[in-house]
Amino acid sequence: MKAGDLTLKEQKAVRVVLRMLRLRVGGWAPLSKALHFEADTLEKVASGRRAVGARMAFIVSRFVDVSMDELLAGKYVPEGTCPHCGHPPDFTNDDTVTD
Repeated sequence: MKAGDLTLKEQKAVRVVLRMLRLRVGGWAPLSKALHFEADTLEKVASGRRAVGARMAFIVSRFVDVSMDELLAGKYVPEGTCPHCGHPPDFTNDDTVTD
């Protein structure tokens, strides 16, 4: 498989997970060490300026411990994160939060 072998929908699913991981680990630098990709490459892929390759998708799926099918179908969304951007909700200043 080459980078062009993934559909736009599949690439979007991987990008969401990359953005979520960046937030969870504290930036592109620590994520690049974990995934063994350059931080600049991860940032370009996550922003859509570079295609998601099959190799990267495979590594991400192993890192988050889900199947490639689940990852590419967009079924992997960690609990408490936005399925579109990967951000966890911030309800700290929300009046609807109960103690």
